[in-house]
Amino acid sequence: MSASVTGRTDFLDRIRIMLTSLVILHHTSIMYGGDGGWYLRFPHDDKLSKVLLTMLCATDQSFFMGMFFLLAGYFTPVSLMRKGISGFIRDRLIRLGIPLLIFTLLLGPFTIALADTRGSSEVWQRWGQLIADGVINPGPLWFAFALLIFSAVYLLIHPVIRGIGKTCNEQSLTHRNLLAVIAAWGCGAFLLRLWVPTGQEIAYLQIGFFSSYILLFFGGCAAAEHRLLEKITPALARPWLFISLLTIPTLMIYAVVSGALRGVKFDVHGGWTLPALFYAYWEAFVGTGIMLTLLWRTRVAKAPPALWKVMAPQCLGAFIVHAPVVVAVGLCIQPLQLHPLAMFALAGSASVVISFNLAAVLRRLPLVRKVI
Repeated sequence: MSASVTGRTDFLDRIRIMLTSLVILHHTSIMYGGDGGWYLRFPHDDKLSKVLLTMLCATDQSFFMGMFFLLAGYFTPVSLMRKGISGFIRDRLIRLGIPLLIFTLLLGPFTIALADTRGSSEVWQRWGQLIADGVINPGPLWFAFALLIFSAVYLLIHPVIRGIGKTCNEQSLTHRNLLAVIAAWGCGAFLLRLWVPTGQEIAYLQIGFFSSYILLFFGGCAAAEHRLLEKITPALARPWLFISLLTIPTLMIYAVVSGALRGVKFDVHGGWTLPALFYAYWEAFVGTGIMLTLLWRTRVAKAPPALWKVMAPQCLGAFIVHAPVVVAVGLCIQPLQLHPLAMFALAGSASVVISFNLAAVLRRLPLVRKVI
């Protein structure tokens, strides 16, 4: 695999930092009115905050987890090549399996207990009760669970993926091919949501979003052969950024025109409806433009401050610990009773800083450092 990925590049690490921070902000936004599921929500009647935070959540969802899968797929072939099958399996079980187990059995129930008791002294009793009752909660670590599944599938079909990758060179990076990906993404999302609407889970996985996750993970595996993520040009990315920016407000416009502000149901989560079909393709167009822009702009940007290099190794740790951090920060600042958007900004920024710093502290422990 002479032309395949030979190591992490700085610009992709910077994207991982952005995505990890965005995950933390995304979950904080749900806490203050955005659409989605989270451990703790603070109800309020401010419609503008709910609309803006819901649009933020929808825009985030269009690309941020999908891009995590894209990057994970991009580094999967070289990991298998270097470590061999047994080493690859061992590495995945350590790097993904151990965090998944720790969160599912300990941190997830603790986050539930924290939310249930609103941070009172009863949190420890409630936590112990949840563990004794066998409550499991993978929370955001569903991502690790999904990656374990995808990695197992890759082991079975990697000769096919590699064969596809050999045919995908720079000449494959065309607008026509991107339209084909968007068509498959949107169609797959619409069809999956007939089975499992977004917001519903099977085995802790929101299957309704897996059209993009599957395409992007295995697309990333194929792209590794010729390092295509490092060859996104402004001529390719700029038109899609423009399309993405034009597309983002159309979801809100469609909802308003449909009467959502008057109480008319506007359900984009799934089913044989125009809103569900529109949302499936809205997500694909928005996500494609943002991902291409990130891959282009971060690669050609000037050398970043040294802080980025310090933060990069903490991404996985910050991702793992952020759920209890977000809930704890929300409970701590709730007495301030500021405007919901101000609460979101304060809680979100504090949660990002604390999560990355907590990860850095944990990684000083030798056993933890071997895992994350």
